[in-house]
Amino acid sequence: MLKDLKLRLDKQKDASLYRRRRLLQSPQSPSQVINNQKLVSFCSNDYLGLANHPQVIEAFIQGARKHGVGSGASHLVNGHHQAHHSLEEELADFLGYPSVILYSTGYMANTGSIHALMEKGSRLLEDRLNHASLLDGGLSSAASFTRYRHLDYDHLEQLLLKENKPSMVVTDGVFSMDGDQADLQTLSKVSKKHGAWLMVDDAHGIGICGPQGRGSVAQFGLDSDAVQVLVGTMGKAFGTFGAFVAGSTELTDSLVQFSRPYIYTTALPPAIAEASRVSLGLIRQADDLRNRLVGLQSRFRTEVLSMGFQLWNSVSPIQPIMVGSSETAIQLSAALEQKGLLVTAIRPPTVPANSARLRVTFSASHTEEQLDQLLQALFELRHMVEKNEPYQ
Repeated sequence: MLKDLKLRLDKQKDASLYRRRRLLQSPQSPSQVINNQKLVSFCSNDYLGLANHPQVIEAFIQGARKHGVGSGASHLVNGHHQAHHSLEEELADFLGYPSVILYSTGYMANTGSIHALMEKGSRLLEDRLNHASLLDGGLSSAASFTRYRHLDYDHLEQLLLKENKPSMVVTDGVFSMDGDQADLQTLSKVSKKHGAWLMVDDAHGIGICGPQGRGSVAQFGLDSDAVQVLVGTMGKAFGTFGAFVAGSTELTDSLVQFSRPYIYTTALPPAIAEASRVSLGLIRQADDLRNRLVGLQSRFRTEVLSMGFQLWNSVSPIQPIMVGSSETAIQLSAALEQKGLLVTAIRPPTVPANSARLRVTFSASHTEEQLDQLLQALFELRHMVEKNEPYQ
């Protein structure tokens, strides 16, 4: 087995797909120290800059002093703390859903929901570019699993017409690698027409879009009757950790009964829940931060497109620069790092073949001067990217 592992690792390196971890030696913020080097980071999902917010930090410290560090057990043993319960209630009120249940990670929330809801004889239909956790949940569930073309709802309807089975349609709200957004209004109509439920993973939308940052579902004027399963995380706009599923009380009770990742996982530390409650309060009042994000990404798009780079049709703080080859993406990322900028190269299998990219992400904490630095570096390095046919 060791010999086989070495061969697989060598293949990863030869294909420019080898992954390496960097050592972060400072708090999460645009200005970071990584591997003893000062860098300006454009690759974090801390969209509102709350991961290092003093009020969130203080809530965590006070929560740890009051409740301890660990939760001690799963939610169903004796780990379900009042802090968890309060956060669930506040999230339900914020999202306008009857009920919310906390999970330890977004991956667990997605796979756990799909496994619990989709039994043998049911059917699952997912957008081809959904997050890996949604796709993994579908592949390992008891349901029959089909992917429809990205944002192609005519294709989805054709697939729904083929079989008359209990069905659930699953999509990202904002797609994590492309930054584009699902048309939830159309998806809801198509799903309802065919008697299917709709599940939305809005990890990159909640906190960022919609009134008060209530996410993609609220942005499209929808509710729990239109989107029966809503998943979100606290590790992005909230700046903390953990995840949740929102839905009817029957849905969340079913997850308590049947979702193995929920049943058999230690609960989040109560101090994290307390920090997330403070983050939620800040998100409600963060229109100025959301407006700042829009301004940063708008200026970035205008200037980078004028340089001849190819951008994806993103409406979010996720702004991928399409490169094509993995080797070029790595070289460009390394060249930016030499100029003091951290921009991650994203390669297959995270994205489709021949669609490697630099995934630029913005935080409301970025300054105009930091954006200037990124734009100047990209201008100097624009010769590294061949002008290929537009990525489809």
